[in-house]
Amino acid sequence: MRESQTSQPKMPSTHKKVVVRKHDRDSVNGYVEPVNFIVDGKLQLLNTAGRVVSLDLAEIKGVYFVRDFAAPEDSTRKTFTTRPRTEGLWVRLQFGDSEVMEAMMPNDLAQIRREGFLVTPPDTRSNTQRIFIPRGSLETLTVLAVIGAAGKRRQVARDAGLQVPLFEEQAG
Repeated sequence: MRESQTSQPKMPSTHKKVVVRKHDRDSVNGYVEPVNFIVDGKLQLLNTAGRVVSLDLAEIKGVYFVRDFAAPEDSTRKTFTTRPRTEGLWVRLQFGDSEVMEAMMPNDLAQIRREGFLVTPPDTRSNTQRIFIPRGSLETLTVLAVIGAAGKRRQVARDAGLQVPLFEEQAG
């Protein structure tokens, strides 16, 4: 049977390692395409056995982009110890099972997906590099702070006095 006639969808040649945590505490290790890993509300995953698996987003708590499958995920820090230094939105995520974690996400609406949020965890030196959180797994998402854009706003405020008036006020 030719490859184009098989019932399994094709996966691209570039993959990222992920650990998918499900709501039932089960997890699945595998590989996903870095950009288009969600198709029609389902996560397209190449599992470690080499089979393409589709997981419904409703059953997924988080997709953890990891360096290595073997390292335990529960030992990673879930909150920032100090104010983050990277630019973006500092957010607090509360899941449906009452788990709370903090993360950074881009302050750019063009990078927010309708299926969920791609966030950076507090400890970037840990095994987990990024986490995709489906919208359905969150109870609340709270923005704690906007980091990084303040310097640009201060520059605009300083330059405001340099604006040439376009209309003269007429005293009546």
